[in-house]
Amino acid sequence: MSATTSIPLPVTHHRTTKVGGLEIFYREAGPADAPVVVLLHGYPSSSHMYRNLIPALADRYHVIAPDLPGFGLSAMPSREAFTYSFASYAEIIDALLEQLGARRYALYVMDYGAPTGFRLALRHPERVTALITQNGNAYEEGLQAFWDPIKALWADNSPERRDAVRPFMTLEGTRSQYVDGVKDVSRLDPAAWLHDQLFLDRPGNIEIQLELIYDYRNNVVLYPKFQEFFRTYQPPTLIVWGANDNIFPAEGAKAFLRDLPNAELHLLDSGHFALEDKADEIVPLMRDFLARHLQA
Repeated sequence: MSATTSIPLPVTHHRTTKVGGLEIFYREAGPADAPVVVLLHGYPSSSHMYRNLIPALADRYHVIAPDLPGFGLSAMPSREAFTYSFASYAEIIDALLEQLGARRYALYVMDYGAPTGFRLALRHPERVTALITQNGNAYEEGLQAFWDPIKALWADNSPERRDAVRPFMTLEGTRSQYVDGVKDVSRLDPAAWLHDQLFLDRPGNIEIQLELIYDYRNNVVLYPKFQEFFRTYQPPTLIVWGANDNIFPAEGAKAFLRDLPNAELHLLDSGHFALEDKADEIVPLMRDFLARHLQA
């Protein structure tokens, strides 16, 4: 290759638009007429977690990665002004995609992005062209010991039960989500958890997160509906899962195969935020999968 040969690098645009009266931030890249891939982030991150994935897909796909309200650079209205729930998140993302003209899309879901994205699938099953789940749970098998204090909170939403989960939202708790289960932490960018914590530490945000943790019980109630969607529509599905994740362990990944026997399962030697240290494995798997299932 000549030293003067240029390699085109997709440009990521950072945009804000109003959806349902709220300012919603999103990252967007790729050809406007290409197949759409929507990236839905997990707790406690934002579209920032996809900062490296977006340019790795945007040469072929129209990539959209929003920040949920209360996360990242999207609005953080008060709990009195906005109902912080996964049902509300699905409504916001549905309206955003309508606004952007995304009528059919592949969904990449991680952590909180899973119940948000699977609610979208229940609303518009005909719009979902493919699923990629990276430690995005939809099965009881994925809720093990880590969830015991949260299940206690679901049963008794008292100040004492809420206080029991507050340490999870400290810098130490946030860092642990990134480093636990990772063999080579030098692959991790420490700025990732510092970025997340910056937004968690905003006045009022911890109470918002507690509302969402309590509301997560309603996702579990919907697990049978999510599973029915999988069985009925059989969307092409790629499962790329950090096998050492103690939040959503590998049993949750394997459970998808009950309802999606043709799903492609890859258990990676990583933790919860597997994309942070295993992008060199996940990106080729995604590009191969999407090339086979999305029509250009």
